[in-house]
Amino acid sequence: MIKEIISRIKFWKATDRIGPDVPWYYWKLFFRSTMLKYCTSKFLYFDPTAEIRPGCFIVGCSQISIGKRVVIRPGSMIHGETSTLKLSILIEDDVLIGSGVHIYIENHKFEGPDPSISIIDMGHTQAKQVTLKKGCWIGANAVILPGVTIGKNSVIGAGSIVTKSIPDHCVAAGNPAKIIKRIIE
Repeated sequence: MIKEIISRIKFWKATDRIGPDVPWYYWKLFFRSTMLKYCTSKFLYFDPTAEIRPGCFIVGCSQISIGKRVVIRPGSMIHGETSTLKLSILIEDDVLIGSGVHIYIENHKFEGPDPSISIIDMGHTQAKQVTLKKGCWIGANAVILPGVTIGKNSVIGAGSIVTKSIPDHCVAAGNPAKIIKRIIE
């Protein structure tokens, strides 16, 4: 039991992730000063005005860049870990990410020469960077899939699944997300 505890603490110290599953450090998200110091050390870039609220899971922090005044709300899952990209997720300035948003840069493969192989053993698709441009708003429980760019000052409706990039100044919603309105500049 003691060996298991020591092993787990070593994992928490070395891991490239933030979340409730890393309790040794997770408490730091509850206080602005410790959140800022912790996130600055974990991410590729983390602006001092950004906020990550407790309840988020973020994997591959060292490959994620977070700009000015970004807010990531509880329940979000941001998965940026890959061996093929230096920058996997770029979140520009003034981006709002609602509760329960999921962002992925890879997916499980589910095709192969041998259909008897379990999906868990087929590996992953090629990683594709996700970009959230300045001023966009991702509504609660939206899912952003690999390779997607959300345009400047665009809005993604709550519960939407974004499979293709959305241009600047648009409102997109649905499954799959489609442009439902243009925002007049």
